[in-house]
Amino acid sequence: MSVEPKINRFNQNVLSKYQIYNSIFMTLPFDSVTKTGVLLPLFHETCKKGFEKGDDPTTIVESFFKKYQARRNKESQINLLFRFIQYIERQVVLFDAIEDVAFPIVNNMDGIGTLRNLKGKAIADNTLEELQNYLEEFKVRIVLTAHPTQFYPGSVLGIITDLTAAIKENNLSEIHNLFGQLGKTPFFKHKKPTPYDEAKSLIWYLENVFYKSFGEIYNYIQTNIYADGKKHNEIINIGFWPGGDRDGNPFVKPDTTLKVARKLKKAILKKYYADLKNLRRKLTFRGVEERIVKLETILYNYSINLKAKDAITSKELILELLSIRNLIVEEHQSLYENEINNLINRVHLFGYNFASLDIRQDSRIHHSVFTTVIDYLIKTGNSSFPDNYHDLSESEQIEILSKANDTITDLDVFKDEIVYNTLKTISIIKDIQKSNGELGANRYIISNNQTALNVMQLFAMLKIVAFKDDLTVDVAPLFETIPDLENAPGVMEQLYTNPEYMAHLRARGSKQTIMLGFSDGTKDGGYLMANWGIYKAKELLTEMSRKYGITAIFFDGRGGPPARGGGKTHQFYSSLGPNIEDKEVQLTIQGQTISSNFGTLESSQYNLEQLISSGINNRISGERNKLSDEDRLVMNDLAETSYQTYKDFKSHPMFIPYLERMSTLKYYAKTNIGSRPSKRGNSDSLVFSDLRAIPFVGSWSQLKQNVPGFYGVGTALKLYEDRGEFDKVEQLYNNSKFFKTLLENSMMSLTKSFFDLTKYMSKDEEFGDFWNIIHTEYTTTKRLLLKLTGYKELMENEPSGKASIEVRESIVLPLLTIQQYALKKIQELEKAGVDDDDDEKKIFEKIVTRSLFGNINASRNSA
Repeated sequence: MSVEPKINRFNQNVLSKYQIYNSIFMTLPFDSVTKTGVLLPLFHETCKKGFEKGDDPTTIVESFFKKYQARRNKESQINLLFRFIQYIERQVVLFDAIEDVAFPIVNNMDGIGTLRNLKGKAIADNTLEELQNYLEEFKVRIVLTAHPTQFYPGSVLGIITDLTAAIKENNLSEIHNLFGQLGKTPFFKHKKPTPYDEAKSLIWYLENVFYKSFGEIYNYIQTNIYADGKKHNEIINIGFWPGGDRDGNPFVKPDTTLKVARKLKKAILKKYYADLKNLRRKLTFRGVEERIVKLETILYNYSINLKAKDAITSKELILELLSIRNLIVEEHQSLYENEINNLINRVHLFGYNFASLDIRQDSRIHHSVFTTVIDYLIKTGNSSFPDNYHDLSESEQIEILSKANDTITDLDVFKDEIVYNTLKTISIIKDIQKSNGELGANRYIISNNQTALNVMQLFAMLKIVAFKDDLTVDVAPLFETIPDLENAPGVMEQLYTNPEYMAHLRARGSKQTIMLGFSDGTKDGGYLMANWGIYKAKELLTEMSRKYGITAIFFDGRGGPPARGGGKTHQFYSSLGPNIEDKEVQLTIQGQTISSNFGTLESSQYNLEQLISSGINNRISGERNKLSDEDRLVMNDLAETSYQTYKDFKSHPMFIPYLERMSTLKYYAKTNIGSRPSKRGNSDSLVFSDLRAIPFVGSWSQLKQNVPGFYGVGTALKLYEDRGEFDKVEQLYNNSKFFKTLLENSMMSLTKSFFDLTKYMSKDEEFGDFWNIIHTEYTTTKRLLLKLTGYKELMENEPSGKASIEVRESIVLPLLTIQQYALKKIQELEKAGVDDDDDEKKIFEKIVTRSLFGNINASRNSA
């Protein structure tokens, strides 16, 4: 059977369909939609031709009104711009839905990297036993975070789901109705969501996508790769940050954590109940039906009331299901055995927790909390802490912390809110474990971890507050900045040589989870250095951990776009080589990456299978992925040069003013997109270290200057070109899959850049030179990446991915133009001395904020 090339499948099933459905949308019988639908293509054409001519956004907008809408007054013009924004937002939704429907056609669901492909290859190579052994110890954990990089209210998410289903069925009347609904449904949230709201919106994905896709994958492995009826390693699981991530969100309180844990438990019980309800229609046999009905009733009551009297444990549920299955096999010709196996597998996978709630807090907060705790304990006069504890050296403090056996039973003695909340959260972890099982919440991440003392403070605190006799929580340090990554192996050795901490690790299966951050790493060190710094840290941490008989479990803070450490994730994991521990793949999935990579059953199954096979591929080709000494030198040199280039750029006097005044940075706080503040700290002036990675990266993206995804790469490559040693970089590129993947992701950032949009800034007397610095680095990087790869254009090797980006960029071109036009107007008004209460200024600020949403939602294919 011949298969059309991927780009042809994309053109036929995505592009052509979008053009057809968009033309239907344009003719909807709503006055505002029809008029907007007629005028938007004219405006789009004006933007396109204007930028080709070198016009600036203000000229483009004004020439459009002059040519096509000369009779409109100023107010009417502004109204039309708002309608354009609303219309384009809906075009993005339409394109998303069509792309989702086409996913299994554009991507080969049985192709390379899928489980079927893996199994077929293993049988052909006679390595099935090897594959079985590997899957018995390998795990993939995706961790959903609430970091806000997508903006859709729940009502719109519902329409997207229904629209996707209607497009799949090609149900034109239903599509027509949904278009009408889209046209009349507001896309913005009037108030910020709470952390609990964010948790609920992500639990939607657990219920509607992951329950099924995880189940399908595990069922496939159980029945097709093992096929022996025994329970095997569950392989895949889900982590969950909304409600537990205090560092990410200061509004997360202990009761939020408890509420989210209860919601997760109720959600999974409802799924089991629904499955039992379906089974009841099939298992109508004597001796079986009444038992299924009884289970169904128990789980229904339990899902409504977690204190239900007839509740059963997950272990009791599995035992009863196994007993029913055996009865079916023995007495009822194994009828519907597969269906009952599927439910048993899901209970193995999800337990009563559905997802594992991670707790996260900053080491600096822990330090201040713990100082208060120690002062209190010393004051009581009956403590294992000496009076001079604070004056002792770090190693002496660690020694005392490792043996601390104090107990605090009454947390109400602490009146400071942060101290109380931090300690209360620890006691809540224990409550969650009692209710949802240990996997309900058994990991605590320390962000900004710099020393072994940071880890031991939490280690002692956990024991003092709730886990004196049996610490069933893993302490996971998170190393984020470039210096922290370099210090990480020394920090871990200090912990591994501590007898009490080591005894804890042995009790936890001799595993240590170490989280390595990307978002802030890229913000801090630039693109190449952030990735290379993590690669080197992983090698050294693997070596250090193996030396002490510990398996390092690396947990990657990978974002969505390449600029935040995302990119073609599975390619990264298959390129790591033999010197990096690869028993587990763990990574954060956030924002639009959740919906774009895991938002439908097909995409989530496909991408999970790709992650599973990436670990296997790395194991098989590990030695081939090993970097030679010469290649390491070149990689290191490139990373160091790009790091220095990026640091110089960051310290440019115009860096912060440019972001503050020429970008959309300050408008992120006004979008109601997420519950957390858009920056850390309370200072009025903008401080680089306070900037959160998402608004930072997002602001560059809105300017169409994706600086964090390429800045410094061009300069580093040019150094080799200037020295006449470009062949060394070519050799590295040909030898290293890791380097190749890095550069391919950088190409994606370049593809999404569009400097014509902001070319007018090059003439600005204040910011012109700074804009030119960025543009020069962009052109240098683009030229040298094309030279290195031999491509004629960026992303030449991924035509369907490139085509998807091009359509999305084309859809939002008018939106970006309007945004830049409004920003320029605001600057002019500010120069004229108007204050913040000026009505005209407020209107233009509203345009900037509203145009943010569509751009954020459109930049979906970034992972």
